[in-house]
Amino acid sequence: MSLLTLILVLVAAAALPTGGPWLGATAQAAGQPQKLIKIATIAPEGTTWMKLMHELDDRVRADTGNRVGFRFYAGGSQGGDLDVLRKIRTGQIQGAGLTGVGLGEIEPSLRILELPFMFRTVEEVERAHEVLDPIFAQRLEERGFTILGWAEVGFVYLFSQTPVRSVDDLKSMKMWLWEGDPLAQALLQAFGVSPVPLNVTDVLTSLQTGIIDTIYSTPYGCLSLQWFTRLKCMTDVPLTHSMGAVVVSKSAFDQLPPDDQATVHRIAADIFGRLQGATRRENEESADVMVERNVARVAVTPEAIEGFEVIGRRVWEDQVGKLYDRALLDQLLTALGRGRS
Repeated sequence: MSLLTLILVLVAAAALPTGGPWLGATAQAAGQPQKLIKIATIAPEGTTWMKLMHELDDRVRADTGNRVGFRFYAGGSQGGDLDVLRKIRTGQIQGAGLTGVGLGEIEPSLRILELPFMFRTVEEVERAHEVLDPIFAQRLEERGFTILGWAEVGFVYLFSQTPVRSVDDLKSMKMWLWEGDPLAQALLQAFGVSPVPLNVTDVLTSLQTGIIDTIYSTPYGCLSLQWFTRLKCMTDVPLTHSMGAVVVSKSAFDQLPPDDQATVHRIAADIFGRLQGATRRENEESADVMVERNVARVAVTPEAIEGFEVIGRRVWEDQVGKLYDRALLDQLLTALGRGRS
């Protein structure tokens, strides 16, 4: 269930100091690098995301003597995930910031990182990445892509007009489905919900007109898109954890000398680590702001949580052979210290 398309647009401007000389001056002074890597993203200029991407560009240019640089096409100017994947494959651009949906288009098994009710804490998310990232990096390489870094979006919650404390409560809601996301659709079907498929741009209007009364989002997304103004409750149990990544065509990346490849990976590791910290902080702050503005946190009993998780486990099993194989699911469950239910 991917919300990166939403959140990359919304990553908070100026939330993370980027400081130092890495504010675009280096790239402007250096001119065209010997090897220019063009990357599409739906994040608009001025956001934390783009400030950090420009820092990545500046530092790579500086540390490679302007042999390597990036050009970012911001604000979704190159289209959505499927559009930019087509452009990468035809050589118009070399990379993109992709949602879970886009990553799943390249390698379906990556969607295992967004399974509903799989992760309870950020420590579990980190453990999953520690175990599975090398596998996914290899699989992406086999599909023709090199990963520069994972872009965490955060935990996703239910927001509603009336409290959702159990699976039964959800069945009476007019629930939004992000159009085109098969994993989200599988979960809502397992809930017994008949969702309303909508593009993200239509959600606020649909809340205002009563077409829907329940959505799923990270706290930051719900606050930034003003959806919270039409909703009164946040069910205080994570529905899923959403992710994305920046990938580059392997054929383009392989044209770089090995030392320059190592430089890009080293700087990217720092950049994406800081982006992760900023994203987590923004989500926490956003949840607090919404509570101050009369969005109630709805507590869920342990019994009700178990009811949600039973549905989640049903989806895990249902996706075996569709998105991933049994061995990968067992490997993830083992990493998290859980047996198969």
